[in-house]
Amino acid sequence: MVNRKSSNRKLIVAIDGYSSCGKSTIAKALAKYANATYVDTGAMYRAIALYALRNRLETDEAVVHSLDRIQVGFVRVDGAQHVTLNGEDVEGQIRTLEVGNAASRISAIREVRAFLVAQQRAMGEQGSIVMDGRDIGTVVFPNADLKLFLTARPEIRAQRRFDELVAKGESPVYEDVLADVNDRDYRDTHRAESPLRQAEDAIVVDNSELTPEGQMELIIRLYEKTLNTKH
Repeated sequence: MVNRKSSNRKLIVAIDGYSSCGKSTIAKALAKYANATYVDTGAMYRAIALYALRNRLETDEAVVHSLDRIQVGFVRVDGAQHVTLNGEDVEGQIRTLEVGNAASRISAIREVRAFLVAQQRAMGEQGSIVMDGRDIGTVVFPNADLKLFLTARPEIRAQRRFDELVAKGESPVYEDVLADVNDRDYRDTHRAESPLRQAEDAIVVDNSELTPEGQMELIIRLYEKTLNTKH
């Protein structure tokens, strides 16, 4: 994939969707192609979840009271973006099922969302950005230039997640991973604070049967169409 030439036009791309749909992979690739900044908002919530687990913060109130002691950031490591927690690179620690489940619960806390949404919006003021998460097109950047909503059948998403865990040396049970996917879908779509939903002007991309290459080609076409329309 060839990077496109730099454009003077600042463009904000919001990518939302269900867990294990490949949002981060697509967002990273599109940001590289577009010479834009990539922000993994899910990693930011996972970092706070990791802090909560490490410090045994078992209630919402305990998490909220700890926010002033939490700093979430990003660093480049060998060309890849890693999330930091109070200056520590925690990219490897935040990608477990335990942290993912904790992040799903913590992301429902109003004060946590406000804490991170403010940071995310500030990032969008710096230039072209590609941001993925659960509420980017509906809450963080409701006026984003391009909104994508990724989805796939739960069974396929569970298999992808299962394969990722096996590749990391873990020994997951497929039925447990599928149950976790369905549980996270329910929590994400039914939480009171900023539930996962498709923005009215978002373009739905169902990648159940798409190859990674086919999906990327489709999204690049959508990006180029948006860029040409905005000029």
